[in-house]
Formats: sequence, C-alpha cells, structure tokens
Amino acid sequence: MSDCQIIALSIMAESVGIDSESYLFGKLNKDYKADFPNLIHRCNFNRRRKILGPYLQQLNQLLADGMNQSESTFLIDSIPVPICKTAREKSGKICRENFETAPDKGYSSVNKAWYFGYKLHLVTSVRGIFHSMDLSKASVHDIHYLNEVKHSGLNNCTLIGDKGYLSKTWQSDLFHSVKVDLKTPMRNNQQNKERFQPIFRRFRKRMETLFAQLCDQFMLKRNYAKSLAGLSVRILTKLTAVTCLQFINKQNNKPLNHLKYDLAF
Repeated sequence: MSDCQIIALSIMAESVGIDSESYLFGKLNKDYKADFPNLIHRCNFNRRRKILGPYLQQLNQLLADGMNQSESTFLIDSIPVPICKTAREKSGKICRENFETAPDKGYSSVNKAWYFGYKLHLVTSVRGIFHSMDLSKASVHDIHYLNEVKHSGLNNCTLIGDKGYLSKTWQSDLFHSVKVDLKTPMRNNQQNKERFQPIFRRFRKRMETLFAQLCDQFMLKRNYAKSLAGLSVRILTKLTAVTCLQFINKQNNKPLNHLKYDLAF
C-alpha cells in the first residue's frame, strides 16, 4: 500500500465511525478483500500511520487554511481526553513511556468530575474550521495554551474564549505581540463588569457543537492507543477527517458542518 492509501484509509475509517483497527481490518479482509489486493497487516498499518503523522498535519493545515482565508474571528477552547478510568490512574501503563509527557489527573468543569488523561486545546474559526491544536496534560490550565497561540500564525483578529482564559496580562500580551484581541466573559465579582456581547455567546455555541460532533461521530473520548504517539495520531486523524468532510461540503454547496451529509454521496 502507498502512503496516500494509508492516509486515505485512516480518514475514511474515522469518517464512518470506525476507530478500531481490529474491526476495520476484519471487515476489509472479510467483505472487501478484492477491493484491497495490497492490504497490509494491521500492525504494519498502525506503524506506518504514526510515521505519516506529519503529512496528516500538512493535509489538515492546507485544507483549513484555504477555508479560513477571510476569517477575522476565531474561537479557543479545550476538551478532556481521558485514556482510562480514574480508578486505574496508578496501575495503568498507557502513554507512560516518558515521564514528561505522561498523563495525569485533571478536573472537567463541564462534567463536574475528575478524569485521567490529557486535554485537547483547539483554535477554530467561527464556522468551526480548525486553525491550530495541541495536546497537554490534564492538569495544565487552559490559559497556558495562549503562549502557543502567539506562535500559531494567528494575528490581526479577534479571539473568543471562556472564563478560563480571563487574564488582563495575557490579553495585553497577545494584543501587543500579534494584534490578537482576546474576548472573554467577566466574573460576577469583578469591578466594572461589562456584559459579554450576545454575538460572542452565539459564536461560542459553534465550538460546543464541534466538540459534541467529535465525541459522538468521531468518538474522541474512546481510546485504544497504548502510546502517546499512537494517541496523538489517532486524534489528528479524527480532526483531519472533520476538515476533509467540511471541505467536501463546501465543494458541493452543502451546509459546512453537516458532516454526515458526505457519507451519502
């Protein structure tokens, strides 16, 4: 199989909701053997997909940049990525090959519960198209990702976040370094509190819908990876699949974020 076929097969599987390589290869060998005469072994497929991670990233960035050319307003948020139950946090060995990148325990303010794993940080346009992303430990506060935003190529725009990104220091730093105007709701106990504009609240619902799609259709929170490299490329494949489906919808004049429309073509 060529590298392009490996990437295409990975994106196709995530698009139709197949995130288990064991199930995918069982299905291909049983029902579609004639369509894949050069089908490689599942272990070789996983190994090559990890190597091709940078090319998945390039594909995602190329398509997203083309669709984000005229955007001037972006959204920032994070979502928990648990890798196992909290009861197994001490006995589990998943992704522990390196102490510095090992998972840890974090708190999800949305679910009002602790979890063990990582946190996915995303910056998207108001239409839900990815701009940049990163994976951090679960205990890392959202505001620390703003330092990565400065080096992500984002400039001369408005960035909308939740209260987790509220900081006058970071707002000033982003504006003076890359001309990014960070907008967040203010806390109730702050002096001279200003009302968060309704249009910004409506924009933020796009990010919540995107997270729901990632968890539902692309099963973001279901993990089969054993290493951080495997987990990272799985998440990257899911995000690239979303971008590809959005691109197909745009080319066919369909609603951009009706991602299941493409599966009927």
